[in-house]
Amino acid sequence: MEMEFNLEAYLARIGYTGTLEATTETLRGLHLAHASTIPFENLDIQMRLPIRLDLPSLQEKLVDRKRGGYCFEQNTLFMAALKAIGFDPMPCEARVRFGNDFVGPRTHMLLLVGVEGSEYLCDVGFGGEGLLSPLPTDGAEHPQFLSTYRVHPEGPLRVLQSLSAEGWFDLYAFFPEPREPIDFEVANWYTCTHPKSRFVTTLTAQLPTPEARYIVRNRTFVTLRQSVQESRELDDFELFEVLESRFGLQVAPGTRLRALE
Repeated sequence: MEMEFNLEAYLARIGYTGTLEATTETLRGLHLAHASTIPFENLDIQMRLPIRLDLPSLQEKLVDRKRGGYCFEQNTLFMAALKAIGFDPMPCEARVRFGNDFVGPRTHMLLLVGVEGSEYLCDVGFGGEGLLSPLPTDGAEHPQFLSTYRVHPEGPLRVLQSLSAEGWFDLYAFFPEPREPIDFEVANWYTCTHPKSRFVTTLTAQLPTPEARYIVRNRTFVTLRQSVQESRELDDFELFEVLESRFGLQVAPGTRLRALE
């Protein structure tokens, strides 16, 4: 028997106290609360632990233990919450571009959600560069606090783009068609185990908020506010302190992280 989703515990985890009707207002409130509370992180991969996508494991990790996760974990949990409220999210796979000029594997998960006559791209699992609010898929540009995004058509593909000083920057491309859980299981296995996966080779913790975006990659800690970027290198003590104080992630001193070995 499939475990029932604990909506009450999830809402407490993200600090959401708004309406629970399946409306645009609810979707926006849930998305912002989740994206700015549960950090994007890959500590389990770095500690050589498996990434499980079943709902009981996700609730235990991201809700009960107040950990974070990456796209497959974050958006699977968010999808369960949306379904529990009455939304009908459609999971899709994307190829991350992020400035690359080659075709990469489909290693990202996102959701499309129709509500009150409009369609929105929802994604609480793209880290520090990702969305804080649901993004209309109408092709128009939409400011979101410190960033501006659009969903740009490219033949049968849709491309999530962010606006930079140099123009529009591709984040990822996807087909607007549903995928099955097994598709994400396969992509998850590649992403968390392949020796060339960036999640295997790089430690990361990221959190976007309305005021700033915080990113740790290996020993570099970056804070983005408007057009100001602060960056500093961390020693072992500082790294574990920042993971706890900024991201709420407790890591025992001396823990071996594969990207730093």
